[in-house]
Amino acid sequence: MESGGRPSLCQFILLGTTSVVTAALYSVYRQKARVSQELKGAKKVHLGEDLKSILSEAPGKCVPYAVIEGAVRSVKETLNSQFVENCKGVIQRLTLQEHKMVWNRTTHLWNDCSKIIHQRTNTVPFDLVPHEDGVDVAVRVLKPLDSVDLGLETVYEKFHPSIQSFTDVIGHYISGERPKGIQETEEMLKVGATLTGVGELVLDNNSVRLQPPKQGMQYYLNSQDFDSLLQRQESSVRLWKVLALVFGFATCATLFFILRKQYLQRQERLRLKQMQEEFQEHEAQLLSRAKPEDRESLKSACVVCLSSFKSCVFLECGHVCSCTECYRALPEPKKCPICRQAITRVIPLYNS
Repeated sequence: MESGGRPSLCQFILLGTTSVVTAALYSVYRQKARVSQELKGAKKVHLGEDLKSILSEAPGKCVPYAVIEGAVRSVKETLNSQFVENCKGVIQRLTLQEHKMVWNRTTHLWNDCSKIIHQRTNTVPFDLVPHEDGVDVAVRVLKPLDSVDLGLETVYEKFHPSIQSFTDVIGHYISGERPKGIQETEEMLKVGATLTGVGELVLDNNSVRLQPPKQGMQYYLNSQDFDSLLQRQESSVRLWKVLALVFGFATCATLFFILRKQYLQRQERLRLKQMQEEFQEHEAQLLSRAKPEDRESLKSACVVCLSSFKSCVFLECGHVCSCTECYRALPEPKKCPICRQAITRVIPLYNS
């Protein structure tokens, strides 16, 4: 605490930081909870022969937020894997990721860092069809790259370590960056894979489309089933709720600590003020009862024992209020009896 009972700058920063973090965590928790509630309210639609009749009877021939599950089937051509034979898909993502060690000047440690230096995603039109044979119905999936969680399978992954000469190593140590290598990854949504789609289901000109929903709802294309997807969202909601509660408690504890310290300091100031008033009153009574020749000696008397003369200058406050014996008898850490400021140095006072 600073003098005067005001909270210190560090305490203000701590309280402000915990408050901002708590507000941010609570905002994320509310958003996650909203998404989870929207998922719970999504209508499950079976991919079967009666799909078109269900949509034709729905208002506007659409279900604003529907869950549908089916197998992936390409409309025309497919995408071939660049590294795996006989691997065909409808979405292909190629990624080059650089890995390196970076020197942290604060912790004096090498930290592992990575960044994507190149990424390309290829897509072709595809449908969701029933797993059963003989059912002539398909759902065209639109804008698959707009989905929140695109369930791609990693079909190829290889790490290419960097080759360095001795001069390269010395240069990297000087610059604070040590390249480790390049990781090459290929991900695909394979033909025939099971996919769960959550979005807007629309019947348009005798064709069924699954597209990103309106009103800010999230669009999902995931390899998990709907129950697993919902369970994962609920686990995320619980995690963010716990984090928000923990930081909220930390904010309340910090505020309580600051207010308690302020209250204790205020009580200490009132107690010291009362002691000073009592001392001044007592000194005035002694001066009024003393003989004229003794009044000067009482003004120079130690404020603790009132018998010896003042013989110490306390620094850094500068008060002259105590004799040497009473100064030595002060409890540790020694504080000035007048202002309660810590005594860093004592200068003897000699009366001539």
